[in-house]
Amino acid sequence: MKVKINRAPVLTLWAAVVAQRLGYTEAESLTFGKALAGLNAQSKGRRLGIYAPRPKPESAPGTKPSAAEGSVELMGRSIPVVRTPRGLRAADKGEALDPDSVRRYLESKFGEALPEVRQAMTDLARSHSREELAGRAFALYEAFRPAVPKGEKGWGVAGELDLARLERLHRTKAGS
Repeated sequence: MKVKINRAPVLTLWAAVVAQRLGYTEAESLTFGKALAGLNAQSKGRRLGIYAPRPKPESAPGTKPSAAEGSVELMGRSIPVVRTPRGLRAADKGEALDPDSVRRYLESKFGEALPEVRQAMTDLARSHSREELAGRAFALYEAFRPAVPKGEKGWGVAGELDLARLERLHRTKAGS
């Protein structure tokens, strides 16, 4: 199966699958995935000159620091998090991301293909030990992410996610 899709939702879903394999709840993982994809988009946008580098905010004396309580390392990125009554959530400007919003985002982007894509990613993640996956997750993403058509810059362009690539990566690892 091949899915025509932008890379951002693919990275969001993969990061969520990886986080869940590493022991986080589904709700926590969804917010981490969304935050990680956003951080990657900001970095790439700055490299391409689409976004200006963010100036470091200056806090006035006596102001409180960000509400973020810490961070979670995922796929080579440090994700700011806050603790909520329902568990950890990735934070954007100190505010907890909503896992239901991330679910709706993924459903709207993947459509009917979401269960099959999620299963292929889950199978790939499970074929690695947690330790190995923690160290290789981004490289695995680079191996299966949607190919951007020739002549396109890769910013906001839908590519083709080929589930056969995920299955080959899974079979190769499972057979070793």
